[in-house]
Amino acid sequence: MAEVFGGGYIPELYGRTKGRPLRQRQQALLDTLLPRLATPDPERGAIDLNALFPHASRIELEIGFGGGEHLAWQAAQAPDAGFIGAEPFLNGVALLLQKIDAEDLANIRIRHGDARPLLEALPSGSLARIYVLHPDPWPKRRHAKRRIISPWFFNEAARVLRGGGALRVASDIPDYVRWTLMHAQNAPEFDWTAERADDWRLRPDDWPQTRYEAKARREGRAPAYLEFRRR
Repeated sequence: MAEVFGGGYIPELYGRTKGRPLRQRQQALLDTLLPRLATPDPERGAIDLNALFPHASRIELEIGFGGGEHLAWQAAQAPDAGFIGAEPFLNGVALLLQKIDAEDLANIRIRHGDARPLLEALPSGSLARIYVLHPDPWPKRRHAKRRIISPWFFNEAARVLRGGGALRVASDIPDYVRWTLMHAQNAPEFDWTAERADDWRLRPDDWPQTRYEAKARREGRAPAYLEFRRR
């Protein structure tokens, strides 16, 4: 997309959407379970969250859930809440489906594809929390416009989060952490909740480790855990 928003480009999806060949069980779950859990196509218009989660106490969204460890953990801890996960990488979707099947999780819906149209199709003030954990950093300067964190993203996050809702962002790339804080500073609807260094250096108890965080720590990179509160 070339449209300019708030001094920056609306980001579009780049990168791989499929990796190694799927196992037979994974393919079976994609064929049978995913159609039952898939969100409506956001390209067709606004999404009715009451239809997806008729009795949910709150609804949360994870953008780019990777292997699904964090999303499955959150869903297991709060069976009364509804969770939506968006992930373009087919192998990650298959891993989450395995967790849903093994743990009998009934409160997750999946968007296999770009999260951006989904975010735009969600009702205003409908989410309690958004997670963007270890997004692709696109480290080259010429690729910065591909990052999900952008003026467009903060505008949409402000729209769909209810008052007091939270946006959580994690990254082990210092430049991406600075990038996120820079854009957050220019988003008047959000406050960074950190009051001391440990607030962003230490992962909260209700923020389970993902495979990407574990990989970063093995390679000697310390993640930052950022939380922003919707005013």
